[in-house]
Amino acid sequence: MSTLVIVESPTKARTIRNFLPSTYRVEASMGHVRDLPSSAEEIPEAVKGEKWAQLGVNVEADFEPLYVIPKDKKKIVKELKDALKDATELILATDEDREGESISWHLLQILKPKVPIKRMVFHEITREAIRDALTHCRDIDNRVVQAQETRRILDRLVGYTLSPLLWKKIAWGLSAGRVQSVAVRLLVRRERERRAFRQGSYWDLKALLEKGKISFDAKLVTVGKVKVANGSDFDENTGQIISGRRVLLLNEEQARALLERIQNKPWTVTNLEERPVTRKPSPPFTTSTLQQEANRKLRLGARETMRIAQSLYERGFITYMRTDSVHLSEQAITAARSCVQELYGSEYLSPQPRKYTTKSKGAQEAHEAIRPAGSTFRTPQQTGLDGIDFRLYDLIWKRTVASQMADSRQTHVTVLTQVEDAGFRSSGKRIDFPGFLRAYVEGSDDPNAALEDQEVILPALKVGDKPNCKDSEAVGHETQPPARYTEASLVKMLESEGVGRPSTYASIIGTIVDRGYAKLIANALIPTFTAFAVTTLLETHFPDLVDTGFTSRMEQTLDEIATGEAKWLPYLQKFYTGETGLATQVKEQESQIDAKVARTVVLENISAKVCIGKFGAYLESESEEGLVKASIPQDLTPADLDPEQVEFLLKQKTEGPEKLGLHPETGEPIYVLIGSYGPYVQLGDVSETNKKPKRASLPKGTDKDSVTVDMAVSLLTLPRLLGTHPETGAKVQANLGMYGPYVVHDQGKVGKDYRSIKPPDDVLTIDLDRALELLSQPKAARGRSKSATPLKELGAHPESGELINVYDGRYGPYVKHGDINASLSKDESVENFTLQRALELLATKEAAGGGKSSSKSKKSTKTAAAKSETATEKTAAKKTTAKKTTTAAKKTTAKKTATATTAKKTTKSS
Repeated sequence: MSTLVIVESPTKARTIRNFLPSTYRVEASMGHVRDLPSSAEEIPEAVKGEKWAQLGVNVEADFEPLYVIPKDKKKIVKELKDALKDATELILATDEDREGESISWHLLQILKPKVPIKRMVFHEITREAIRDALTHCRDIDNRVVQAQETRRILDRLVGYTLSPLLWKKIAWGLSAGRVQSVAVRLLVRRERERRAFRQGSYWDLKALLEKGKISFDAKLVTVGKVKVANGSDFDENTGQIISGRRVLLLNEEQARALLERIQNKPWTVTNLEERPVTRKPSPPFTTSTLQQEANRKLRLGARETMRIAQSLYERGFITYMRTDSVHLSEQAITAARSCVQELYGSEYLSPQPRKYTTKSKGAQEAHEAIRPAGSTFRTPQQTGLDGIDFRLYDLIWKRTVASQMADSRQTHVTVLTQVEDAGFRSSGKRIDFPGFLRAYVEGSDDPNAALEDQEVILPALKVGDKPNCKDSEAVGHETQPPARYTEASLVKMLESEGVGRPSTYASIIGTIVDRGYAKLIANALIPTFTAFAVTTLLETHFPDLVDTGFTSRMEQTLDEIATGEAKWLPYLQKFYTGETGLATQVKEQESQIDAKVARTVVLENISAKVCIGKFGAYLESESEEGLVKASIPQDLTPADLDPEQVEFLLKQKTEGPEKLGLHPETGEPIYVLIGSYGPYVQLGDVSETNKKPKRASLPKGTDKDSVTVDMAVSLLTLPRLLGTHPETGAKVQANLGMYGPYVVHDQGKVGKDYRSIKPPDDVLTIDLDRALELLSQPKAARGRSKSATPLKELGAHPESGELINVYDGRYGPYVKHGDINASLSKDESVENFTLQRALELLATKEAAGGGKSSSKSKKSTKTAAAKSETATEKTAAKKTTAKKTTTAAKKTTAKKTATATTAKKTTKSS
């Protein structure tokens, strides 16, 4: 007698296998085994002629979905069917959430088992949890399955109905999505607010007072009993004081006059107030709060956070990481309290166990918060984890343990002092008992350092005391525009508005960036001009679909379908085919949308039009000579495009570049220009004999107006030959690149060794000795997640003899051979990855035109791959052809998104 257990990923299968008897066989489905067709080639011949086939949903037959087994899953399905032949029982052990329930249902439909079936669920992978789950199996919850299928169909209807409209009216390859488009609109609205923002200026005074050799700061708050204006008193749209506010706005002259008037005058304490404050710990992590804190503390993106958390869960370190719940089981509370008792002492333990409840009505993804797995919590040091895995586990461990710790008791102190008619305020904070802050401070990496930073100690003061003024100064301020969204703040906003599900936020943000709707720069999500155009079109013609309230109500209805409170078919019929349904709206609106207008972005205070073209955004303006077009630099954001920049770009196009001066040696003119990639200098004019004049980009952060002839001449000497390397005799150069200034040791065919140049070193002045010193230092990893050492060494290439290794990259693990990189699929684990599989991936990537390598390497890779996979070229050709189809663009994007997530179930937004 044998039992077949099916889970989603190989890592999860390996972990569970250790906790089950030898008669149990555990296999992985590698995520979904069935889905709606993602390309034209996946549509069965029998229905290819049907007009609904590309949609993948038969809207005329009760929205019946067309489910197909993707080509890359057919082998897996066959293996599962073969395994089932030898089994006397089938246990479906996919994750306990909507998507996990759906995967189990699809497996049931495909495998059609004739043996007894059980549904096993758990939210942590420990021996105790698995054994307990075995004794509490249940049936598949068909209501949850129906809710997930409705969600999948709804997302397909929105994406596949609106996206083609965007292709026709704005640009090829764009996409719309039920949650994605709302998220993009949030980014655009914030950028519009930044454009509308008007800066305000104000001045105040700051003083350094002293009493009993203890110094403390004081800030001006009143003059003549009238409140002094600060940033909160300004209207962001006018840059002026908000109408009706009775405040005193000081300018520089008035502030300095007041400073002079109070010099050497006595200061007196007029009031002192002490206010006790109690702070309670935050609840344990949910999916959303984990993504927010990992972004703030560890600078991890949502996709990266979920990939690492998925790995920690599957290896048995944490509980299930897709959850809306803050609830902790009795077992978890006991484990957390034991940690507090052992590590911090009984005084730091909350008097009573803290029990958290979830306020969100739709919270149903799992039944417990994200916490360390097991009945006892391993400290981070006991796990054997390292790197970013360790840091994320450490974050989860601290948050969970802190949730059962005592309150923090603080005293907030406010002191008012008077000098002449000017009133000053000093604020202090005293931590009387740190409580949970000993373990965890939200937004801070180091709790102990954070405690020190939080305390602001004031001297012992009483009313009537006369502190000494050691220093005082007038300080000018300017109000700041609303901050752009980070991944953390966008996730927080989506959750607070009830838009989407936290488990999908990572893939949604990934899609927004991948599709060119936003750029992630310095942790800020900056919308592009394309995002402006798409959002304007949707706001104008399909306002409900980008309205947070409407989308939130859709989410509630989907939750109600899961609980049986709503019927799925009437809802889909009303949404899509009703009188005001999506299909009807698109049909009516398509003819009314002018493509030229849709591709145009109108910005306040800008006379020229911003248009979306095949190669990006550009300016368009009428002049005496006719229509003028000028490219907009890629790093210029919508909020920062002002009339002066527009004038410069158009003038550069009509009158030619701005002449800086003449080169002292050649006599050729030197120009300062702005191109698609930002400002640069150019030597000489473009002519028949000089089609590509010498050009050099300006260093990042350098304003074009600050460029001198000498600086331009120096830039035009790049790359600078610094000399030869004493060991190899190869040349060493300094240059500017995409990632900034660098030095390079160029050994020709042997390879190039690069090092970044950081301040105070300068690319224009660095010498050979300093370059050699930099080159002798260990090479830093590029990006947060890429490791300088391989995750796994696979061995030597059978033909070239070069090593083939697996590395950790920004979008997940990848295999590298020479200059060819190939990403592992979302369901492939590093532990089980083989040299043979690496050769297959590398051959496929090379056949598709990815990477550069020597002819010998190319030949050997193809030869080795031919032994393992004879159909590589056909596969590549099919992929190329598929790109021409309407639906294949979605497949390409889905694959890119899937690469970013290891062993994760893919939720497609469009």
